[in-house]
Amino acid sequence: MAVEYRITLDDEHAFSYKVQIERGVLATDRASTASDWTRLDYHKCTNCPLKSSEHANCPAAVDLQSVVEDFKGLPAFRKAWTHVRTDEREYSKLVNLEVAMRSLLGVIMATSGCPILSRLKPMARNHLPFASDSEFVLRTVSMYVLRELFKQREGQQPDWELKALTRDFAELQLVNQALWHRIHDVCAGDTNLKAFLSFFSMASSMTYSLDAQLEKVRPLIMEEGNFLSF
Repeated sequence: MAVEYRITLDDEHAFSYKVQIERGVLATDRASTASDWTRLDYHKCTNCPLKSSEHANCPAAVDLQSVVEDFKGLPAFRKAWTHVRTDEREYSKLVNLEVAMRSLLGVIMATSGCPILSRLKPMARNHLPFASDSEFVLRTVSMYVLRELFKQREGQQPDWELKALTRDFAELQLVNQALWHRIHDVCAGDTNLKAFLSFFSMASSMTYSLDAQLEKVRPLIMEEGNFLSF
């Protein structure tokens, strides 16, 4: 399974990416050509479980390198036609580069070899480009609750209070912060930075104000009438 992105600003700026959802361990040839800012010890995440003696490079940073360098120097407010194709459907929308990049960076990070970011892989398998804050909350919490249901059916203790979900996003925040520092050091423009800040803001809301985010989407779920009335 793969997610394909084509981002077109003008005749001189058109970029295509194919993100394999299951791409396994970081290939040696890619690591050997990686930039210095992708080294594992360069702004290493404070909660990184990887050891420098075994991993020379940050797997997420290596996966992001080509995209970050393609958009380096381009302003976030520029409009771009963004076409996304998955195995099931296609999307096309004229959006700011910041929005296109947030969507692309999100699916790349969630499918990287980072042990922490990979917790988001179930979201990537059902990728929704240009997701709003409400859609992000709905999809994240729904998939988490479904996982807890399966755990309960398998005789495990479910987390209906979503406590572990909040802890997971607290860890994701630390990763986002470290990646932001990496990219800040190499970016002349603001597209990559604003995209990361936007992604960081969505993740942050799941850590510090989950109850508030749930209240925002409550009216979308608690409609009067039969749940299956549609």
